[in-house]
Amino acid sequence: MTGQNDNPRPSGLTTEQAKELQKKFGKNELTPGQKENIYHEILKALSEPMFLLLLAAAVIYFALGEPHDGAIMLVFVLGIISIDVIQKWKTDKTLMALKELSAPQIKVIRDGEEKTINSLDLVPGDIMLIAEGVKIPADGKIIRANDLCVDESTLTGEAEGVWKAAAGSAGRETGDYWRRDCCYAGTLVIQGSAAVMVEKTGAATEYGKIGTHIANAPENPTPLQKQTGALVKFSAGMAAVLFALVGCITWFNIPGHMFKDRLVESLLSGITLAMAMIPEEFPVILTVFLSMGAWRLAKKHSLVRKLPAVETLGAVSVLCVDKTGTITLNQMTVRETWALDGDEKRLSEIMGMACEIETYDPMEKAMLDHCENMNITREQLFAGELVTEYPFTNQAKMMGHVWKRGSSFIIAAKGSPERILNICELTPEERKRAEEKAVEMSQKGLRVIAVGQMNTGNANDVPPALSDCRLQLRGLIGLADPPRESVREDIKRCTGAGVRVVMITGDNGVTASSIARQVGMPNSDKIITGDELASIPDEELRARVREVNIFSRVVPEHKMRIVKAFKDIGEVVAMTGDGVNDAPALKYADIGIAMGKRGSEVSREAADLILLDDNFSTIVDTIKDGRRIYDNIKKAVGYVFSIHIPIACASLFAPLLGINPSGLMLLPVHIVLLELVIDPTCSIVLERQPAERSIMERPPRNPNEKILNAKSLTKFLLQGIAVFTASFGTYLAVLQANPQENAAVARTMGIAIILFCNILLVQVNSSHTDFAVQSMKRLAGDWVMWVVSVGTFAGLILMIYTPASRFLKLAPLTGRQFLLAIVIAFAAVMWFELVKLATRIKEKRKT
Repeated sequence: MTGQNDNPRPSGLTTEQAKELQKKFGKNELTPGQKENIYHEILKALSEPMFLLLLAAAVIYFALGEPHDGAIMLVFVLGIISIDVIQKWKTDKTLMALKELSAPQIKVIRDGEEKTINSLDLVPGDIMLIAEGVKIPADGKIIRANDLCVDESTLTGEAEGVWKAAAGSAGRETGDYWRRDCCYAGTLVIQGSAAVMVEKTGAATEYGKIGTHIANAPENPTPLQKQTGALVKFSAGMAAVLFALVGCITWFNIPGHMFKDRLVESLLSGITLAMAMIPEEFPVILTVFLSMGAWRLAKKHSLVRKLPAVETLGAVSVLCVDKTGTITLNQMTVRETWALDGDEKRLSEIMGMACEIETYDPMEKAMLDHCENMNITREQLFAGELVTEYPFTNQAKMMGHVWKRGSSFIIAAKGSPERILNICELTPEERKRAEEKAVEMSQKGLRVIAVGQMNTGNANDVPPALSDCRLQLRGLIGLADPPRESVREDIKRCTGAGVRVVMITGDNGVTASSIARQVGMPNSDKIITGDELASIPDEELRARVREVNIFSRVVPEHKMRIVKAFKDIGEVVAMTGDGVNDAPALKYADIGIAMGKRGSEVSREAADLILLDDNFSTIVDTIKDGRRIYDNIKKAVGYVFSIHIPIACASLFAPLLGINPSGLMLLPVHIVLLELVIDPTCSIVLERQPAERSIMERPPRNPNEKILNAKSLTKFLLQGIAVFTASFGTYLAVLQANPQENAAVARTMGIAIILFCNILLVQVNSSHTDFAVQSMKRLAGDWVMWVVSVGTFAGLILMIYTPASRFLKLAPLTGRQFLLAIVIAFAAVMWFELVKLATRIKEKRKT
């Protein structure tokens, strides 16, 4: 099983050679990626109900013999399509960048150095370095191996791991198509490491020959997508009903018109209302907010692999984390040693001999560093011949190496004290001393490892399994991995936010409890061990996880049970993991978080989120950002709801009041103008809103809550009615003074008030608790907000004070009228600031 190879280290390809080979063989992918055609995107946009209505209105204007109005409608159609296509292009660009960041990677030797590259860039001739947890991305011949075992079930259907060896020491097995000196794409390294010379990539691999194709699985819509989809469908249904109603009312309102004009005016009135009723921004909000949210998280070292995870982050109520590397620094050092016979140097030597020659485990690295500090070199430790080894397993919790030195054999073993002491020959007094010392070390927060030795002069006396050995206990090793400095504050933030932090570790309970106390974790004295987990039924586990925050001596198989127990009691679970065996639990959790630095490729593929810096603080910041993104989606949906109320109601009530079609407050062209303002406001400005100051002081949201609950729906409904009353009331007042001459002025006043209200609504709804002035101060340096706000104001000036007003059927306002529109808009929106003030006073009285 060892298959060591003493060949000199290969230098690999040069960068230039790799580029030339990639031109010849192409990317290492089974099916080349396809880009969406821009014409397809335009056609897709044109098929939306809103654009069909716009085109219908343009056709009607041309039929009426009013080419100016028809041309303006077509210009606006092109404008909105351009915005949608550009927005889609930017979103796709963002998602492609995220996809590249999350692409599977592999270590190779290029230019004589180890480099990490995307697996797509592998070429024949590359030397790839594989280790436990790596999903092999290409076919190749093994040139150096160290205890390499590969799961080839994806190709062969056989679940048992295949032990591999370097070329020249194993060769092709007789009568077997699959070689032991080769590795194949799509298979998984479950133990050991190796250097592999790539021979085939992409469709030329055995995986490709079988005809396995990678395709994007159809994604089920999230609850949020279902809710917004239902809102749009409901609005479209209402629009269809009201289209018919308003068309009929208009028909009867203008009996003196000719049949053709009467029909056209009725259709235009119906189309205007239908356009006003359809909130086509909802799908845009979701796409933009989730993709931009994922991009912002990536810049903060959290790489989102699945967009719906951004939505779920805000609902996380339980955070399951590993101790080593997440709560602690993953910088193991040997802090204390205790030799049973007082021979510290011999204890250290046996400890080093039990370590892997080429180790990647932080604990073993710390042990070998300790040996060097004791003046025990690697040459001394690994002198002689490594005959065989007893590999570490989660069940055994111990490992050993058998070394031949001269004519004798030395078995060096290390592992958890509970397991090693059981196979040592000890007097009752010696066992008691060892157990007491192990507890003492654990209470200091040290990870305790027991070390044992067995000598024999005959190869036949070497037991087949480590559990069959009778060892001489050399002593105990205490290793420390200090907590990260920020973890105490991070756990405090989580607790304040209603997120339980649960520690799941392979370490013993005393050490885990000590670390938990150091970082201020609640219920640090309540522990469930792996042995208990294996014996208690699911029902009892569900009851106990309500209070227990520490799970010790846990093997990866237990993690899925823990996650399931939390989910069964209604918690939304985020779980961290880095190993191959963590993948099922990561997949089962609501949010699987893989470690980017030390995590295996398999765990990264199973996860929803990859933590690029393996830092606990980043997880907490990610939860905060998830809450911010969801909050902003709710604000944007509410804003769209509010701003559509005055538009829809004005389009409905004007015909109901018998107003002549030529004097309506909103014509189709004006609906389009307002849509041009609403789109960037909801999808750009509101997406950038910072988090509420109290966002981490409230409990997680219920994942089943509606995006607009009764309270928020009432708020946005009242805001929309207030804007409608202000704009339509002003329009009616001006119109009634002189219906024949004041129609354009009245319309301009009404539209100006809606546009001013639009700017103010964003500021008022930027925060649930802070006043608009405070929100504006926070965003004072955000140039995007200023561009949209000033752009809206400047656009209104251009529409009413330039020749464009004649085409748009608007009229210039006097200075007094312009100021009056601002004052009315201010009153129509800023009343909600008084509601915030009353809420603050009420809360202060409670405290």
